[in-house]
Amino acid sequence: MIDGSQRRRIRRLAGLGVGVLLASLLTPAHTAQAQPDPAPATGKATFSKPAAFDVTAPLRDVARTARRSPAPTPPLLPEERGPRLSDRGHSPDKAVQARKPPRTIGATTANFEGLSNQDNFTVLGGRVNPPDPVGDVGPNHYVEMVNLVFGVYAKNGRLLLGPLALGDLWAGFAVDECAENSGDPVVLYDQRADRWILTQFTTRGSDYPDEPANLFYNCVAISTTGDPTGSYYRYAFSTGYNFPDYPKYGVWGDSYLITTREFGTVDASVYGIGVYGLERSRMIAGDPNARAVSFLLQEGKVPLNLIGDGLLPADVDGPKAPPAGSPAPIVGTQDDGAGYGAAFDAVNVWEFNVIWNAAPSASIGLKTQLPTAEFDSVFPCQPTARDCLPQPGITNRDQYLDVLSYRQRPTWRLAYRTFGSYESMVTNQSVEALPGQAGMRWWELRRDKRGRYTIHQEGTFAPNDTVNRWMGSVAQDRKGNIGAGYSVVNGTDVYPGIRYTGRLAGDRRGQFTLGEGTIVNGTAAQTSLNSRWGDYSSINIDPVDDCTFWYVNEYYTQAGAAQAPTGNGWQTRIASFRLPHC
Repeated sequence: MIDGSQRRRIRRLAGLGVGVLLASLLTPAHTAQAQPDPAPATGKATFSKPAAFDVTAPLRDVARTARRSPAPTPPLLPEERGPRLSDRGHSPDKAVQARKPPRTIGATTANFEGLSNQDNFTVLGGRVNPPDPVGDVGPNHYVEMVNLVFGVYAKNGRLLLGPLALGDLWAGFAVDECAENSGDPVVLYDQRADRWILTQFTTRGSDYPDEPANLFYNCVAISTTGDPTGSYYRYAFSTGYNFPDYPKYGVWGDSYLITTREFGTVDASVYGIGVYGLERSRMIAGDPNARAVSFLLQEGKVPLNLIGDGLLPADVDGPKAPPAGSPAPIVGTQDDGAGYGAAFDAVNVWEFNVIWNAAPSASIGLKTQLPTAEFDSVFPCQPTARDCLPQPGITNRDQYLDVLSYRQRPTWRLAYRTFGSYESMVTNQSVEALPGQAGMRWWELRRDKRGRYTIHQEGTFAPNDTVNRWMGSVAQDRKGNIGAGYSVVNGTDVYPGIRYTGRLAGDRRGQFTLGEGTIVNGTAAQTSLNSRWGDYSSINIDPVDDCTFWYVNEYYTQAGAAQAPTGNGWQTRIASFRLPHC
């Protein structure tokens, strides 16, 4: 049985959002599943089969019969607070772009409302925070997931399906934990297979004081066709007694990749980064025996600075697969001022490889550490590390927004693309770019034909105009142009909103040169006391032209804020834009 101190450690370290807590409270308890072996020891590749598999009816039929969880009065939720960190003052950012770009970026080509916290209230009877907005784009659709609902849109913004609760996708599944509304969802579109992947983790047992230890799962649904409103193959892959926080997914050559931030429940001393490969070809075919392989990079056996608070798996953009047999890059970051023992600022590159045959084998290892221009990830937040970014009209620091820069990890996605003579990956994270001002540090890594990695370019986008830019996501189009979307706010006249920028492939390295565009201006502040902002946002490339960027993030309006007496009336916005010369 998990005692109170173990639960407190899981909640403190994992940083579970209030949305996850509400998900547990809105879902009735069920009988635990049969208990297979716990997670394997660090360093050992463990192959396994799904804990359960089946095929759904078309989601458009599920939507007509989905039952709503009756919860007219949401339970009173504890306010989750962030860790306390010591800020030793601003360390100058050596790659900061403090001047506004000289050119003017083009307007959005699509721009429409996505899911909102009001949808949670309508579907589930309660509101959650943070939303963790994520989506992806296919030939004809955009699919969005948030905590704790999802929907399918036409590219003109017309809602075709939903909002449905995350658990509706898993109704009647043998691993009934998947049918709970637990959250941390991810959407992927596999362009080469024309399939959609919708996921969430499970949380049962991490918050109930009187329950026995429960297994945890990554629940993965893959569409049977290219229609996201159709039927899905459903899989559950166990992570043993380790809670798989912050799952991140990627499409690779012959595998779907997952990384997780894992905390032991039976053994509360366990912390590490889980790395998983799923047998892509069998999952696309709906094979119930599709295999998984897993590693745990465990603190105490791996230096903490090399794994930090999470690693990102490569996620392929474009129609071209990675070179056959090439290992998948798995990337993390480290800051020498953040207390994890890093001796210098760096991007850490791991490589993961698996061979799916009759006698499968897999390996993972640290490939290289790439020193970066210095950056400062510890923001001057108080009273806790989540109370960071001011908002107009807000004087209570408990209502400042979470910058999440202190987490030692890059932010979704590690967008991968092969250009023939080299492979390129882009990602980013929030930093203290200027004293008291958040910016977006971004990197382009390259791997040459001999397998050597370099930082081709890096920069911190932070025009010196008092506006905080954070919670970003970056990707490349087919020409190597880079687009980025991010959140914005300041303490005087910029309410939480969404903007974007970009650069052309031949522009000066480390600079976003194409100006700054606005997806939507916020008109109200978040006033909830837990300060949580989404843990990630997502920018993706349209497979039709391999040029158009699609982005989703959260923001606030006066109308949305008025609907939420708890102060967390967030909304999301989905928009697209295209850069010149693509």
